[in-house]
Amino acid sequence: MKRDAARAGGRVHHDNATSLSLYEETAQAAAAAVLNKYSTSFGAGTRLLGRQMRTHIRSIYAMVRVADEIVDTYRGDDAGAMLDGFEREVNAALDSTFSANLVAHAFAVSARHVGIGRNLTEPFFTSMRMDLDTTEHTQASFDRYVYGSAEVIGEMCLAVFLNTETGPREMPADVREGARRLGTAYQKVNFLRDLAMDDGELGRSYFPGVTAANLNDAMLATLVDDCRADIRAAEACLPALPRRARIGVTTTVDIYSRLLRSIERTPAQKLCSTRIRVANPIKAAYAVRNACPWVNATRRVA
Repeated sequence: MKRDAARAGGRVHHDNATSLSLYEETAQAAAAAVLNKYSTSFGAGTRLLGRQMRTHIRSIYAMVRVADEIVDTYRGDDAGAMLDGFEREVNAALDSTFSANLVAHAFAVSARHVGIGRNLTEPFFTSMRMDLDTTEHTQASFDRYVYGSAEVIGEMCLAVFLNTETGPREMPADVREGARRLGTAYQKVNFLRDLAMDDGELGRSYFPGVTAANLNDAMLATLVDDCRADIRAAEACLPALPRRARIGVTTTVDIYSRLLRSIERTPAQKLCSTRIRVANPIKAAYAVRNACPWVNATRRVA
């Protein structure tokens, strides 16, 4: 295999630094493949970012997706042990410069670059563990779950947007709060969109006191209004982002706002048996529009 490192008659010197760089690129390509396979909504906004920001966001998404797949897709008796093992791999990668796990390696490279630490990854894994044995939430457990599964992810993404060019630094408190609110909004919209699968296939009820059996139109309207309030609070912080990041985030906001409007127009009981989605051409149209300088004249707010 070492011969693969040097081609063209041996003219390429493949030293250790070059090997590590190649491994890092391979890990980041693996993370990009995860995003491309799993999310067209997130992917649409990510493609509008600069190359380095895009790489970091893909690496964060891949780490989060692997953990989510352990608890939502695998669901084996040893899922808890597997999740613990993955967290150990992520932590070890954060503490080192190499991981045999490509996704953990890619995430750690990005985390070190922009200043993401265990203060954000630990709450995330705590929330993932809740999915293993919590089927219904109180308001307190719901708030804890959303903090770890959504708010810290928003903060991770914000670190990418603000710190990619500068390296780790303190982020403004108001902008950090906006990022958390946006993560919360996206998570709540996903809960509404996935209500049928969560309640029926996974046996989970995220919103306190709300199940597929008792959801009515009035309850749905309240939940939609709550999501919309989070989105509007987050939108107020968009001007603080660099231009390319602002365009990318605005695109995902538009996609989720469109999804929320579709959910709002769907009768509650139909929502419990139907998964609402936004067509890919509409997502692409939002991306093209937001890249244009006259976007504010045509964009519909949440």
